[in-house]
Amino acid sequence: DTVFVAGCEEGSCHFLEGNLRAKQKVAIAKRMLKEIGLEPERLEMFHISASNAPLFAAASNEMTERARKLGPNPLRKDLVKAK
Repeated sequence: DTVFVAGCEEGSCHFLEGNLRAKQKVAIAKRMLKEIGLEPERLEMFHISASNAPLFAAASNEMTERARKLGPNPLRKDLVKAK
């Protein structure tokens, strides 16, 4: 119902520019969600240091709350009906 992508803090990625490429891809995916009529808020990227467990927990809580507010993915109902 929601997806969050966690990447390194900007400017400090072990994989050089992996987090910046992921950020671009998330932005593209959010635009695509909007184009097909889904809330782009269902997808978010967080830049979190691997050692920052409290920030990871906060991001998890934020996305859980967002999922509750947005409700189930409306396409999911169509998939269940198709089975």
